[in-house]
Parts: sequence; structure tokens; C-alpha cells
Amino acid sequence: MKRILVTGGAGFIGSAVVRLLLAQTEAHVINVDKLTYAANLASLPGAEGNPHYTFEHADICDAEAMRRIFATHRPDAVMHLAAESHVDRSIDGPGDFIQTNVVGTFRLLEAARGYWSSLPAEEKSLFRFLHISTDEVFGTLGDEGFFTETTPYAPNSPYSSSKASSDHLVRAWRETYGLPTLMTNCSNNYGPYQFPEKLIPLMILKGLSGQPLPVYGAGLNVRDWLYVEDHARALVLVLGKGLIGESYNVGGFNERTNIEVVRTLCALLDELHPQGAPHGRLITHVTDRPGHDQRYAIDASKIERELGWRPLETFETGIRRTVEWYLANEFWWRSILDGSYQGERLGLTKEKI
Repeated sequence: MKRILVTGGAGFIGSAVVRLLLAQTEAHVINVDKLTYAANLASLPGAEGNPHYTFEHADICDAEAMRRIFATHRPDAVMHLAAESHVDRSIDGPGDFIQTNVVGTFRLLEAARGYWSSLPAEEKSLFRFLHISTDEVFGTLGDEGFFTETTPYAPNSPYSSSKASSDHLVRAWRETYGLPTLMTNCSNNYGPYQFPEKLIPLMILKGLSGQPLPVYGAGLNVRDWLYVEDHARALVLVLGKGLIGESYNVGGFNERTNIEVVRTLCALLDELHPQGAPHGRLITHVTDRPGHDQRYAIDASKIERELGWRPLETFETGIRRTVEWYLANEFWWRSILDGSYQGERLGLTKEKI
């Protein structure tokens, strides 16, 4: 594919995808991003000035802008990652999530459909629209079992409900209009360039500054952790080799309770930033999030069996790489903490934690 349009390419997962495409393919990447609070063009070192890269500052909810971008750049494929993605923020302000994740996906699908319909037969047959979603659309698991591609949807938060809605729109545009779509649902991502409202970077940065490390409830909620660069590899593979109409679950095979994750981070900080040790003394249990899903776990056997993908990072290697990156790249996260976000708790309260 010669021209790939990536929405949300300045975000956490999107920037990992753009970095991978620029480093390992000859494709021209068109990065479409609204540049909301969690987007950061500094997450794309070397992209500016790269002849294989173009940035379009645009909102996917802007139908006219989307039509213009398709007409101007004539992509062979779309990788749709633009989304509001933080559960706590969706509790405070669900409207933004409905607007971006539902309305925005609708606008993008319509722009893609109009463009695709006008293509010559050969180009039309090669076009692909890959929608990137989350395992949270499946709801919550008990102590056993895994989410598969056929697990019924049962979202429990405004965020996951908005993503479930966008998934259904993508399926409907394929079934109704024939738009050649594919879909992925991933587990919790972590790694370099992640906005510090999320658990792992928040714990790292609070630990470095000696602040309390807030853990929701008893910290026994379980997540399957996926290193973001492994996820990016999976997405590029699905785009190139996945079958139209199929969905693929992408997971890290790394289930951990939240308290286990925080304790692992404390041990790494004790080793790599010993002046703050012992960091475990900073762990503080706080009131749980409303509707907090108990357990997510992905069965990623389909993408392994059909496309040959497996994560390269274990949780132990990936989490170490992540801590080392944040220690080595203070310039990136310091500008965030000095600006739009100072580590406050989100979701029903604005109090700092």
C-alpha cells in the first residue's frame, strides 16, 4: 500500500503506528489528528521533513475536511485510531466521547465510502479500512475465561459504549455498503509516549516526584498488558494480510492485577531511581472508579494462528523498557505536566491525588 491515512497519529497508539510505518515501510503516511490534550507531535521524532510523511490538522467530525483529505491524498488504506480513550474522562464528560468516537467514526466512514465508491475497479478492490478498537466493548470477565472475537458486546462505561457503537457502525458500513473493513480489539497498551493520565505512566511520574501512588479500591482489577510497539506491529500486519470482514483480538498474554503492576513499577524505580526508594511506601488506596470492570483477558490465538503474530515483549521486558524510557525522556513528559495535566484524579472528582 503506497498511501496510508492514519487518524489519531499523534496519539499514543497512533504515533507508534506512524513511527513503525515510517521506519519499516515505503508507504507515504498521512497523519490526520485534531491535536487534543493527549496528542503530541513530539511523539513523532523525525517525522517532520520526512518525504514519506504528511500531517493534516483536522477533526474527524468535520465531514468537509475528511472529504477534502481523501480527495487530496487518495489513500490506499485507512487506519482509524482517532478516539477519546480514557474511562475516567468519559465519566466526567461523556458527550465528547459520543461526538468523537461515534459521530467522528460515522463522518470518517462516509468520507471513506464516497471516496472508495469513486475509485477505478482495481484500486477499489485493493482499498482497506482498518478500525482499531478495545477489549472493553466486551464488558467484564470473572476469574476465568477470555474475550474472543465472538464474545457478545456488553460495555459498562461511557467510553466503552462509544467504542462499541463505532464498532457496530464499521460492521454496518461493510454489510450495507460493501466498504472493505477490518477490525481489531486490543487489551491495555503501555509503553513510550503514553499520556500520564493512564495507570503506568502516572505511577512512574508520581513515583519519581515522591507523590502518593493512587490505586483504585484494593487494586485487584485484572488487565492484560500489551506493549504498544507489539500492538503497532499487529495492526500493520492486519492491514496487509487480514481478511476483509474479519476482526482480530490483539493481547499481550500478560494478565496482572493493578496492584501487581504498581508494585512492579515500585521495584523498578527502586533499582533505576534509588534516591526515592523504597517507592512502595507511596502506594495509597483510594475510592474505586464507578462501574470498574473486574477483569479483561484477551484470547489472541486467532491472529497468531492466521497471521503469525505474537508479542515480542513479555510484561517484564516491556515494563522495564517503559520505565527506562520515561527516565531518559523527561523533556517529553515535563512539558505535559507543566501544561494541561498535573496528575489530578479524573472521574467524578477533580481533586488531585
